[in-house]
Amino acid sequence: MTQGIERFFDDEGRLKLWPSKQAPREEVFCYLAQKFDPGREYSEREVNAILERWHTFQDLFILRRGLVESGWPLRLPNGSRYWRNPEKKGDVE
Repeated sequence: MTQGIERFFDDEGRLKLWPSKQAPREEVFCYLAQKFDPGREYSEREVNAILERWHTFQDLFILRRGLVESGWPLRLPNGSRYWRNPEKKGDVE
C-alpha cells in the first residue's frame, strides 16, 4: 500500500475512511482495482460483493461510482458487465 493512504485502512486492509482530497482517493481507487482480476468480467452484483468485502463504512455505491469515473474498471453502458481497465496501471498492495 502506498505510504500516505494507510491511515484510511484498517488492519485487514479494508477502507475505513473516505479521503476528502482527490489525490488519495485516486490511490484508494487503484488499491481497490487490484481486487479485481485482469481479463475477467464481473456482474454488478459481483462488483458490489468485492467492494463490500474491502470497506467498512457502508457506502459501496460511492466506491463503485468513483472507480468507474476514475476509469479503473470499464463497463457496458447498461452497467451489466464490468472489467478491470487494462490500460490503467498501478500497484499499491
